[in-house]
Amino acid sequence: MRVGMSTSSAPSSLFNLDALFDNPLFAGGIGLASLGAAAAFARKGAIVALGAARRRLLVNVEISKQDPAYPWILAWLSQPRENPGFLASRLTRIHNLSVTTTTSSRGANLGGPSNAHFFLQPGYGRHIVKFGGAYIAVNREKHSTANMNTGEPHEIVQLTTLWAHRHAFEAIFSEAHQLAAKANEGRTIVYAARGMDWASLGEPRKKRPLGSVVLDEGVKESIVTDVKDFLSRQQWYVDRGIPYRRGYLLFGPPGSGKSSFIQALAGELDFGVAMVNLSEMGMTDDKLAYLLTKLPKRSLLLLEDADAAFVNRRQRDADGYSGASVTFSGLLNALDGLAAGEERIAFLTTNHIDRLDPALIRPGRVDMMLRLGEATKYQAAQMWDRFYGDVDKDGSGRERFLQRLDELGLFGTDREGKPSNRHTSTAAIQGLFLFNKNDAQGAIDMAEGLIPRKFEAEDTVPDGAIKTPP
Repeated sequence: MRVGMSTSSAPSSLFNLDALFDNPLFAGGIGLASLGAAAAFARKGAIVALGAARRRLLVNVEISKQDPAYPWILAWLSQPRENPGFLASRLTRIHNLSVTTTTSSRGANLGGPSNAHFFLQPGYGRHIVKFGGAYIAVNREKHSTANMNTGEPHEIVQLTTLWAHRHAFEAIFSEAHQLAAKANEGRTIVYAARGMDWASLGEPRKKRPLGSVVLDEGVKESIVTDVKDFLSRQQWYVDRGIPYRRGYLLFGPPGSGKSSFIQALAGELDFGVAMVNLSEMGMTDDKLAYLLTKLPKRSLLLLEDADAAFVNRRQRDADGYSGASVTFSGLLNALDGLAAGEERIAFLTTNHIDRLDPALIRPGRVDMMLRLGEATKYQAAQMWDRFYGDVDKDGSGRERFLQRLDELGLFGTDREGKPSNRHTSTAAIQGLFLFNKNDAQGAIDMAEGLIPRKFEAEDTVPDGAIKTPP
């Protein structure tokens, strides 16, 4: 039987590799593709190797704008520093700068000339600074995203140096913190809630001396002693399983010095003041609880006019919605509940203690209550000495002033010792003294203006009279 023709020559005719490789165009294409693949592989390998070397040799620290250290680092970077040597002076030149400007009046009135202070700091981009023997690469970036609460764009500052110099970061942060502390020395920082975060409310205030607030005899000393005792007994609370927090309620008529005393106490303790407005629209139970657990360190919590927080609420809309607000139970839980934070000193103030629910001022939420009342003879004498002690050295003017207030019945009794139903406030006395800064006799002559008055819409005030509110 005859077998068909051999098929061994068919594949060679279809796939003649030798012929293909003999083709210069095909061979050149294969060569170029091989070189491209080798180059791409080498590039990828170099990138991987460089990344590995970077991870091994460099260390990065990233600081977000939300972190308290962010302004400290910018202030530290803005400090002038000497970099001797040709190479160091050229590498550390910063060409992109941003400026922060603050102004303060130095004239006799608000319309007078003002001082302007300009703080130059590295702008957005990359910079190099030298700290000791280490070179630090600085990259300040502004992101396209923004904080949902405040609308401010997210920013970061990234510091990079060699792994061998990683310990320089500790020294940098320590120096930046000391610089910030020195800048705020003698000042009290006031914080306010901004969204879900705490933010400084304007520039730090100059510390108010504790002696500038005149309370009735022994009142101020009792509060200061109690607060300092609390601060010294943290371990005592821990050992007994008691939440480490303290609450104070200051109540009394307007102008008795409640807020002024809290500011002065913060200055005495070198604390800040964190204020919460319970009546603020959008302040919910969850937001309040979160803010109270994230209080700035070394700060006094201040809840002013606690009696007004749950009155005069917004009327309900047609759909029944009355707006987000703090409920009474939410306030109680934030002060002394499962969500309440510790290491906290809270001050509540009110002009009408009778409007407060007993549940709010029970021990554990309010540990100490003090009434700061109408001006007493002791307070009036102390305030006179502070204003006119340098000119009234023998105290005769003070005695005539106190006698005049007695005649007017402003200490609660008349000349015959019967109730006069008249009082004045330390704020009113201070206003009188400020009106007569350099005229002690004028303050005595105008003492009648301290008598509280209730003004109606149709009332008129005589020219030259002191407008003292009731």
